[in-house]
Amino acid sequence: MNETLTYWWNTLTHSQDIIRNGGLILLVLIVYAENGLLIGFFLPGDYLLFSAGLLCGTGDFTVELWKLLASVCAAAILGSYTGFIFGKVVGRKLYNRKNSIFFKQEHLIKTRAYFIKLGGRTLIVGRFLPIVRTFAPIMAGVVEMDFKKFSIYNVLGGFIWVFALILSGYFLGQRYPQILNYLEYIILAFIILTGFVVLKTFLGGTKKVRQS
Repeated sequence: MNETLTYWWNTLTHSQDIIRNGGLILLVLIVYAENGLLIGFFLPGDYLLFSAGLLCGTGDFTVELWKLLASVCAAAILGSYTGFIFGKVVGRKLYNRKNSIFFKQEHLIKTRAYFIKLGGRTLIVGRFLPIVRTFAPIMAGVVEMDFKKFSIYNVLGGFIWVFALILSGYFLGQRYPQILNYLEYIILAFIILTGFVVLKTFLGGTKKVRQS
């Protein structure tokens, strides 16, 4: 049992395995889950998209670029709509929800700090940040953001996030295919950078909450 769980955990946290073993369908499902479902906060969004673009550029991922972009954009946007609806229905009950393997109060607090600091722009900036990417649309529903305003930020943020990461990976893969040998280091850099930004903004947001 433990070996099975370890296998699936390693598959979910290694972008090349996800793309090579699951293809476009698994990629789309993961992006959908990470952009609005509570169980998706741990999934590897940023470097998964970059890796998909990189492998598409090198020819190791045999899917047309337009199809990759369209499918992932749709998954990201629809996932956030799901999170928004969930947040609107459940609302402030989330603040009283106990911690579990799929839900942590600290994640909700981090995202709230972003909304206090950035407002609706959190839905754009938060796309590039782990945890915040999952909880931002849920928080938008909790605070009952206007649906039209949410839709604008949601669609814009989805397109920017997907196109920036996939296209950067794609063109690097085409021009420098040998970069595939250094993908693990790129992923590590993603983790360190986004972790630093999340921590810095969270500390700034919680300080602003105490002062208000």
